[in-house]
Amino acid sequence: MMAVGGGDADGWVCMMVAAGACWWWLSVVVAVNCETKRKMNTTPKGCETKRKRRGGKQAVGGAHLRPTSAADHHNVSGQNDAVDFFFKSRGLHALFTQIESDPMAVVYAKKRDGRLDEIGRTEVIMNNLNPAWIGKISIAFQFEIVQPLLFRVYDVDTKYHNIPVKMLKLEDQDFLGEASCVLSEIVTKQNRTLTLKLHNNYGLRVSRNFGILSVHAEETVASKSAVEIAFRCSYLQNVDLFSKSDPFLRISRIVESGNSVPIYKTEVINNNLNPIWRPITLSMQQFVSKENPLIIECFDFNTSGNHVLMGFSISVISKIQKSVGDLEKLHQERTGATFMLPSTQRGHDKVLKSQLFVEKFVEQEQYSFLDYISSGFELNFMVAVDFTASNGNPRNPNSLHYIDPSGRLNSYQQAITEIGEVIQFYDSDRRFPAWGFGGKTFDGTVSHCFNLNGRAGSFEVDGVEGIMAAYASALNNVSLAGPTLFGQVINTAARIAGQSLSYDRSKYFVLLIITDGVLTDLQETKDALVRASDLPLSILIVGVGGADFTQMEILDADNGRRLESSTDRVATRDIVQFVPMREVHSGQISVVQALLEELPGQFLTYMRCRDIKPLNVQMAQTCA
Repeated sequence: MMAVGGGDADGWVCMMVAAGACWWWLSVVVAVNCETKRKMNTTPKGCETKRKRRGGKQAVGGAHLRPTSAADHHNVSGQNDAVDFFFKSRGLHALFTQIESDPMAVVYAKKRDGRLDEIGRTEVIMNNLNPAWIGKISIAFQFEIVQPLLFRVYDVDTKYHNIPVKMLKLEDQDFLGEASCVLSEIVTKQNRTLTLKLHNNYGLRVSRNFGILSVHAEETVASKSAVEIAFRCSYLQNVDLFSKSDPFLRISRIVESGNSVPIYKTEVINNNLNPIWRPITLSMQQFVSKENPLIIECFDFNTSGNHVLMGFSISVISKIQKSVGDLEKLHQERTGATFMLPSTQRGHDKVLKSQLFVEKFVEQEQYSFLDYISSGFELNFMVAVDFTASNGNPRNPNSLHYIDPSGRLNSYQQAITEIGEVIQFYDSDRRFPAWGFGGKTFDGTVSHCFNLNGRAGSFEVDGVEGIMAAYASALNNVSLAGPTLFGQVINTAARIAGQSLSYDRSKYFVLLIITDGVLTDLQETKDALVRASDLPLSILIVGVGGADFTQMEILDADNGRRLESSTDRVATRDIVQFVPMREVHSGQISVVQALLEELPGQFLTYMRCRDIKPLNVQMAQTCA
């Protein structure tokens, strides 16, 4: 693709933001003040040859445009929805009097260390102060992290118009303005449009108006594609001694490296060698394409977590690899796929009598996480902090609650900051309920759910900064005590979530619990979680310090078996995600990424099970 585009007609430039196989289209509109700029040189650049000209068929939609990225083949895999950016500008200042600019936009991702990673460039629109680009640029959208973006607009010298945009040296072009934002700010807007002011890149306070930049997002159909599948097995081998096996399926996607990544686990069917599982739904972002190879394994559930492999599925077509397309064919032909037991010796796998059948296969389009968020749904953030004595005296540098005068964050502060900074963009008023538990409060009694700000009538604080301030203040006013009880905090959060259903079904609540200890009320906590599984609520638990967090793994229910209450009621869905801070630190993984990865899925499970649609869809159906 050449650098030059048409002169007078408006167009669009799209920057595709991808996660997995999902794509969103994010249009970016750049509108800049029309005032004539002051002449910067006596001889304008390229004035001998610069004149209005037409050309660059690709730039006006005459040919298919490849993504023009600094890394065209960069792997942008992720776990969430994706976004495409379109750019449009109007009223750009001419860099020189009597001559219009030939603008091009460049998009960067800002890294934590301040580095700018170029994502891609648009084509050049000639002689236009209201450019509209159509070139596509790819970027991964990840719910789990904050993604700062920077947009810069350049006026490209005429002599470079026949050079591919990727080859242009930006230092040879004239800078017209820049704007920055966080990707979450764009996708959370109800009309999916964010408007920003362009400014210079020198940090100077000047009265001059550089114009505005607007960003709009749309989702492609591919992001919403999903399949609903119902599996059953026959003649599974029995690997238990005194009873029949308790089977569950694990489905994994094979990636380019040849390794497999788990994407789904079914529920456990107790004491059954011919199990029939509830239908599951796999999104396109999970299985990538109908041709992408999958592995389906069948395990016998053990409470120890050491699940016994009962076999994994093969088919006549793809042997140990099975795609969604293969599963569809199994359903159409009403045939089964034979299981086999892997052997350590290559080519000596044992073929079993067991078979896998596909009882149901339905392709569908689903509303995505961002469909809900951009229509007005919100994630309301809540925090609960452990004030038990096992944390250690806050005045002791070895304490988990120690506030370092140098500004270094302790584990509690780090969890609050990193998670709050992500979720805050999905909460419009940014007023967050904040509690403590296990501490001796102002009246001398031990409380297992007290307001972190010390106020009797209000538990909300303003923003992440408000949580941090209330936490620091509470350390000076609350004595550490015990024991470690979650029940009251979970019930309080559940009550708020339940009350919201009577007046606003567009709110989903996220409770962050940060703790260092072993639970004293494990069964009461299970009971509270089972009740809360019917509500618009997810619970994130961060374990700090070196305690034994085995109980938290039980609450997380990632072993394929849902929580059961003391009355044998089974949780409607899994609403808990747990991560120990020490594992995050040792593995150099972001605590946010480790903890938030399941949240969009939990949100969608709740909405889909109750047939709750995005607000704009509800309004359209009401009007119809």
